[in-house]
Amino acid sequence: MDVNPSCNRVALASILDMLHATTLIVALAAGAPDSEFVDLFNGDTLAGWVNVNGAESTWQAEDGMIKCTGKPVCLLRTDRMYENFVLELEWRHHEPKGNAGVFVWSDALPHLGVPFSRAIEVQVMLGVETPNYTSEGDIFSIWGATMTPDRPHPAGWARCLPSEARTKGAGAWNHYRIECLDGRITLANNGKVVSGGYDCNPRRGYICLEAEGTPVDFRNLRIKELPSEPAPQAASANAATGFRPLFNGLDLSGWTPPKGKEDNWSVKSGRLVHNGNGGDCWTSDDYGDFDLVCDWRWIGDSQGPMDRPVILPDGSVAKNEDGSNQTVRIDERDSGIYLRGSSKSQVNIWAWPVGSGEVYGYRTDGRQTPQVRADVTPRVAADAPVGEWNRFFIRMRGDRLTVVLNEHTVLENAHLPGVALRGPIGLQSHGSGIEFTNVLIRTLD
Repeated sequence: MDVNPSCNRVALASILDMLHATTLIVALAAGAPDSEFVDLFNGDTLAGWVNVNGAESTWQAEDGMIKCTGKPVCLLRTDRMYENFVLELEWRHHEPKGNAGVFVWSDALPHLGVPFSRAIEVQVMLGVETPNYTSEGDIFSIWGATMTPDRPHPAGWARCLPSEARTKGAGAWNHYRIECLDGRITLANNGKVVSGGYDCNPRRGYICLEAEGTPVDFRNLRIKELPSEPAPQAASANAATGFRPLFNGLDLSGWTPPKGKEDNWSVKSGRLVHNGNGGDCWTSDDYGDFDLVCDWRWIGDSQGPMDRPVILPDGSVAKNEDGSNQTVRIDERDSGIYLRGSSKSQVNIWAWPVGSGEVYGYRTDGRQTPQVRADVTPRVAADAPVGEWNRFFIRMRGDRLTVVLNEHTVLENAHLPGVALRGPIGLQSHGSGIEFTNVLIRTLD
């Protein structure tokens, strides 16, 4: 029989690949020497961890544990990404019904309008047993992540229900071993694999601890990284690092509400809520160059039907044949974000046809050049429908402003002549009910 050497080489390569994969799987199943693990938590401080969107009081290092108050609902993440790894940790709830989680392959930022990130979640729960979710170590994809569960879910969810009940009750420590390899995840709960999934996306990202309403403790967090090829860009989490909470989700710490109208601003369910009854709310600190993330949505009724101008791309108002301004009737809603202490350098939030993101104070200033007025006019109206969440990304560099709304660049490097070099950030009251969440800042100075 004739033998083709090239075919033999291909076959040999395939066999070697299979042997490598088999060896890795066996190593995962059998475990590896403890010396290959490194601590994710030093037992004394939160070095190596980042408070994503919670209060300073939410997460504390104490007595060799990461102690979590559970409030607000928020995340604490590692300061770097991981792809293939084995993660071990212990957790305990203090109450018979407790809720928390461990996220893997997570984005750096929370998902739009919620305190959670796009990730694969390993449930850390007590006291809840239903046909669709349990307290025994469910694994599921959340907020845009995808996963195929090892066993079909009874309701068709992308969620793997554990094969047996092994979780200990309130006050007792539980041990999790989470293995993540090339988009496959398994969980061993107190010594036995009970759940898993595959075809996960993302399959490279951050590890997060989740606060979800009740106190929970974590300890003995350690990780062993495994060999991996670089994940495709589409399979990697978002790496927007360097942000910290400007709003802590609990109270108005760091903010100065309007005197005499303090009750018009409140904190509810992790959101900063304004009832529309007047009075701007400012940060206590000043900021120079920064990147700002801010989610917002309209709540309550509009201010009523009003005629508003049709704005052209150059910032001027469209005219009728008789020379009068063209208008359109809208349900008026109006707010905004003040930059560096000035109402003139305001990124507008409103229902006008031109869309949110414009800088009204500069566009309507006849002393500005045509170029300035055009550059502060939105390129596109990118607002979500009323009642849905929107996300601003606002960048200030010197006297230059870039605004991205719902992933659309509406202003790019717009010039704001005379804008202050530093100042507080303000949330405008303009008669409309609005709420904000995921207010995060990255400073450069």
